[in-house]
Amino acid sequence: MRTSVPALLSEGSLPRLSQAVGRLEKRGWVRRTPDPTDGRYTLAILTDEGRDKIVETAPGHVAEVRRLVFDPMTRTQAKQLREIGARVLRAVDPDGPRPGTHPF
Repeated sequence: MRTSVPALLSEGSLPRLSQAVGRLEKRGWVRRTPDPTDGRYTLAILTDEGRDKIVETAPGHVAEVRRLVFDPMTRTQAKQLREIGARVLRAVDPDGPRPGTHPF
């Protein structure tokens, strides 16, 4: 992914994102390379070690989000949050994948 994309989506600065990617790169979790289609841009590419780290930490992350966010909600509130999230996703990327259809 071009490093400018998450900076834009998060309304963060490109230098701040570059620092974060640099820290991930030092850990071996991503690597940076010039975009072959336009050398003015930089791609951040997840390494095998980075994917392994995601797989390793995901269960604990999911459990903590569930405990802090979803467990305190009623079923109605969870449904409302899902609907709000879907609406926000459509506003951010009208042509993007619909909830439940992402490739992960």
